[in-house]
Parts: sequence; C-alpha cells; structure tokens
Amino acid sequence: MKRMRDLFQPKKITLDNGKEIQPPRSVAPFILIGLALALWGAATITGFDFNALMRRGNQFFIILKDMLSPDWSIIDQIIPPLVETIKMSILGSIIGSLLAFPVAILSSSNINKSKCSLWIMRFILSIVRTIPTLIIALFATYVFGLGTFAGTVAISIFTFGIVVKMLYEKIETIDMGPFEAMEAVGATKLEAFQSAITPQILPNYFSMCLYTLEINVRAATILGYVGAGGIGLLLKEKLGWRQYDQVGMILLLLFVTIIVIENISRYIRERLG
Repeated sequence: MKRMRDLFQPKKITLDNGKEIQPPRSVAPFILIGLALALWGAATITGFDFNALMRRGNQFFIILKDMLSPDWSIIDQIIPPLVETIKMSILGSIIGSLLAFPVAILSSSNINKSKCSLWIMRFILSIVRTIPTLIIALFATYVFGLGTFAGTVAISIFTFGIVVKMLYEKIETIDMGPFEAMEAVGATKLEAFQSAITPQILPNYFSMCLYTLEINVRAATILGYVGAGGIGLLLKEKLGWRQYDQVGMILLLLFVTIIVIENISRYIRERLG
C-alpha cells in the first residue's frame, strides 16, 4: 500500500539547505489506469475472446505456410487481371488529378474570396473524401455495370478528393506577392495565376498525383470484391475456395508490382523535387 501511495504521491525531497519540496504528482498511473479501462471496454464491446485466439491462432500459421508456397502454374491467369488493375489505377489517377486542379484553385481561400462558394465547395469535398473507395465502387457498379469502368470511376473520384485537399492546402501557403503584383499591373486572375502561382505548385502537384497512384494500385486490388474489375475478383475467388497457395502467388505478384511502381514514383518525385 505504501508503494502504491508513493507512486501516486511522490515523497518530499530535502534540499541541501534543509528545505523540503513536494514533487508534482505523477500522471503516469492515471494514464495506465485509463488505458486499462479503455482496453477492457473495447474488448467487451467488440466481443474479443482471448480464449478463441489461443485455440484458433495456429490456423493463421497454417494458412501462412500455404501462402509461402505459391503456385507458379497460375501466372497466366493472374497477369491479365493484374494488368487491368494497373490500367485502372493509372487511368483513374490521371482523370481524378486533372479534374482536381481547377477545383483546388477554386477551393483556395487566398484565390477564391467568396466565403459562400468556398464553404459549399469544401463541404462537398468533405463528403467525397468521407465515402470509402469500396462504397464508391459499389455505387459505380450499380450505375455503370460490372467491370473495370466502374472501378476506374471509383478511383477517379477517390483521387479527385485527395488531390484537391492536398493541393488547395499547398496553394494557401504559397507567396501571393507575385500574384498580387501582376494583378496590380493589369493582368487577369487567370494570367496572374498561370505566371505567378502555377510554377510554385506544379512540382508539388505532380508529386501528389504520383503519391495517389501508389495508393490507388493497392486500393484497386479490393475493388473486384464488389465487381469493379481487376485482380480483386480473382483474389476473392481463390480465398473462397481456400486455395491459399494460389492466393500467395497473387499476393507475390501484387507485391512486386507495387514495389516497382513505388520505386518509379519515388524516382520521379525526387527528380521533381
């Protein structure tokens, strides 16, 4: 009990001159108690069962063992949907990024002085960013039918929301001096923007586009689960049949593809920087 009391209320410290000072009370015990209560509450709400984890946890290693022995005979089945996934990601990223550029300009508070239109645009963009890509793809399949077109639409919308957000935040931090100077000598807003602001944001804009492409290659993998094309459909099929060696082959090719795209993207972004 004494040790517990000392933990919450440290002992007084006696200085060389004989004075005693009381150290501040430590908040660490309260934090630990709060974390323990939060973990207990989360486990109760989610129905987490530690006993089930102990009983069934070994299945993870059995599945992992099968996946680490990939079936190389299905490469011919994987390549076509993998190429579809890459095409879908690239096209969706390009369309979304192109649409994002003018909208980001209109969403920047230092360019668009109308508070009403600014609030409306940012509200709509918040809604677009809130909806997960998988849900967007599901809606797209209802509208456009099953296939890669629906997946491309979903990726375009997702890319649009992300790039607009990052780009207008970048525009709001740039030096507006050259822009205002050009307006003062008679240039239109468009001319001033092209000459004074575009050179400042263009490298960052391309970097953002490449970054979203990296994200989209991963995101496009699961779009097949809702019928939006790509390799996700094949992955869902193999998981459903418990063919984990073939799942391992799909994941291996996906891993190699993503690593290659990330390295190419990183190289281009470094050159732009």
